[in-house]
Amino acid sequence: MFKRYSITFWATVFVTVVCLSLVALDVWRSIDARSGQLQEMERLSANVARAMAQQADDTIKAADTSLADIVERIETEGQDGKVLARVQKQMAVQVENLPQLVGLFVYDERGRWVVNSRGVLNQAYNNADREYFIYHRNHADRGPHVGNPVISRSTGKWIMPVSRRLNRADGSFGGVVLATLDIDYFRRFYQSFDVGARGAVALVANTGVLMLRQPFDSERVGGSMRDSELFRHYAVLSGAARTGSAFLHSFHDGEVRLNSYRPLEHYPLFVSAALSREEMLERWRRDTFTRSVGVVVLAALIGFFGKRLVDQIRLRAQTEAALREARDALESANRTLERQAMQDGLTGLANRRQFDVTLGNEFSRATRHADTLAFIMIDVDYFKQYNDVYGHSAGDEVLRAVSKLIRALTPKRPGDLTARYGGEEIGILLPNTDIEGAQAVAERIRLAVEQLQMPHSGSPLGQVTLSSGVATMSPKRGVHAASMLVEAADKALYVAKSAGRNRVCLAPPVDD
Repeated sequence: MFKRYSITFWATVFVTVVCLSLVALDVWRSIDARSGQLQEMERLSANVARAMAQQADDTIKAADTSLADIVERIETEGQDGKVLARVQKQMAVQVENLPQLVGLFVYDERGRWVVNSRGVLNQAYNNADREYFIYHRNHADRGPHVGNPVISRSTGKWIMPVSRRLNRADGSFGGVVLATLDIDYFRRFYQSFDVGARGAVALVANTGVLMLRQPFDSERVGGSMRDSELFRHYAVLSGAARTGSAFLHSFHDGEVRLNSYRPLEHYPLFVSAALSREEMLERWRRDTFTRSVGVVVLAALIGFFGKRLVDQIRLRAQTEAALREARDALESANRTLERQAMQDGLTGLANRRQFDVTLGNEFSRATRHADTLAFIMIDVDYFKQYNDVYGHSAGDEVLRAVSKLIRALTPKRPGDLTARYGGEEIGILLPNTDIEGAQAVAERIRLAVEQLQMPHSGSPLGQVTLSSGVATMSPKRGVHAASMLVEAADKALYVAKSAGRNRVCLAPPVDD
């Protein structure tokens, strides 16, 4: 049957199949790269939303704790001159210690100042018309109330009011205790996130009132977002489902963004971190175009050599050699692209993609063989402050130096992997390693970086240091997930940073 067709036919079939395969491979790689890019950006926006929610919750909680203490003291001790003097001193200390606070105030049942953190009573100001005052006057609820953002009458600054009701001895309305949070405090924190030139972050009340959006527009603060896709999407959800991501049109500029939203744990607010879809895919489009041009050129070369094969049988040997060379060049290019796709360009460590693949493989292997799997999450202390003081180029050099040292001090066993997890975070995966062994590796790395004595004036420690979280797991099929190991190490890292940094903290064994 094969002899029934000429060499021209088979050469044509061969060239056609090769060209179509190249195009199909390029299309598949492009689709896969696009999916990977979107997943990576979704993880990034989700992490930003998680950090925003935690910061907002902690910020409001600190102010609310001060309010609860003031309410308890006034309701217990009364409002005579000595009590109010002590309360005023307490207020002043709280405002001085909490940078997010603009001021603390106590109002009587008519909205007049009783005492405040500034120690000055100006009866020209009356806050009985404020939303939070009306709320407490009409509601007996003793919990905190987060009001709509307003411009302070005493300072002229945008503030977020957090308040509690003050009762008389008979339980009737006796006034309001108020903490005013500086909107600029939240703005400065949100500006620290890199969400691209066309990205946005927002803090929104569950009622649909916009508390703050970055990029900042004072005319939009306090406005309603009830008609926005983001709020409608969030409002129909409940419970754990209120944490998620979706591509939505912006209420402000019409831009399509990937919005990762998350509610605050203790207060009726939610945050959203939004990355522009066009900006997210810009690099993918550029790379796809470049690669597609290369594939077209390569297909044209193969077609040319195929035609030469058909037209000049006498040069078949030379043509076959050229085809083999082209094939080898393609395979080499694919290997190079694959290697680059698995390596972080700045540090030379494995990148997040390779880490996820290796973690999945080692987790499956540890499950089959009932082995222990250890993971170390390392973070450079006060890295943002380092960038602010010395510049991002110097920050990159610190990451390279730390990565080189970590690479030199980590084991080189099969399955061991050191990867740049994200930003200044570096992860070390250690199969068949117990908690003591992983702790020893983390401590050795911490001491080595400390001994480098790289100056860091933005750190209270005066030099570049590391904090590490260490976790181990003996995976059980159907019980554990690989992400549980990473989450445990991340929580241990948070404990290390909360405890003062430059230390190694161990996570409890992940057994259940």
